Amino acid sequence: MTKIHTIKDVAKKANVSIATVSRVINDLGGYGAATKEKVLNAIQELNYQPNGLARSLINKKSETIAVLFPSVSNMFSSSILKGVEDLVHQRGSSVIVCNTASKGEKTLKYLKVLQEKRIDGIIFVSEVITDEYYEFLSNMNVPIVLVSTESYRYSLPYVKVNDRHAAYSATEYLIEKGHRRIGMVSGNPSDMIAGQPRMEGFKDALKSHGIQVEEKSIVTSRGFSFEDGLQGLMRLMSSTTDLTAVFLASDEMAVGALSAAYQMGIKVPDDLSIIGYDNLPLGEMSIPPLTTVAQPLEEMGEKAASMLFKMLETGETAESRIIGHSIIERQSVKEIK
Repeated sequence: MTKIHTIKDVAKKANVSIATVSRVINDLGGYGAATKEKVLNAIQELNYQPNGLARSLINKKSETIAVLFPSVSNMFSSSILKGVEDLVHQRGSSVIVCNTASKGEKTLKYLKVLQEKRIDGIIFVSEVITDEYYEFLSNMNVPIVLVSTESYRYSLPYVKVNDRHAAYSATEYLIEKGHRRIGMVSGNPSDMIAGQPRMEGFKDALKSHGIQVEEKSIVTSRGFSFEDGLQGLMRLMSSTTDLTAVFLASDEMAVGALSAAYQMGIKVPDDLSIIGYDNLPLGEMSIPPLTTVAQPLEEMGEKAASMLFKMLETGETAESRIIGHSIIERQSVKEIK
């Protein structure tokens, strides 16, 4: 049986006190370079592993990856996180999850904490990279991969679906089912990541099929939540009464729209067809089950983690990836003959 060594064994082998070993492990100072080298050599020779910090002092790696989400409470984030964790754990590392709540001050606070913890790399999800973020991230000198976002200003690798194209596909699917009077409940139009691109994809599809774009047929929201979809559909139907189909910019919004339709006595899909965006598990559980355009979120998380490890191993920047989307047909869209 392999002997499990203690801090006392390390102190004895290095010929220093237990207190000195503890100070070296916790990087507290108060010792010379020669003493530090003796302690680290003893730790390595004895394979002493008190915690991740001791290992990081030896191999200069914390074996920890950080993932920053604007929200950790939704299925979108949990699906991406599952993909990240599966790959990271396979590689023998751990994951720290940070909930930034889309607030710059909180994001910077997390970045400072992560710098102190000497994390090996960062996966940055669904948030705009500001100048302030980029400056801090550059000073951290660790690899960064973006997921479901990209930066036009800074050369950072990303993994994402083409949101404009995916929204085009969702809208075109409705058109191919015979719908001509189509509305949209969008996210925030000032959101350059998912708000504006999905709105533009919706408009592009209508125009390419010779359907006039009416601004009253597009309702914008603060975000992509259930409540945004519920309130958004109510506002849309109060201003436009002859719609036969609606594209919702997220599955959570689409489920909110299903609830609104129920409250208004609108039958889906008999009276109104609804299509969502994301392909979250929530869509399969809705009544009726939700037709949606799928982002392969777990695959995106796994791919981002794989890219991060490759950057750690090679020191080279990874190549960005656009992941394909697809239409998942269920029962919330009716074909008009």
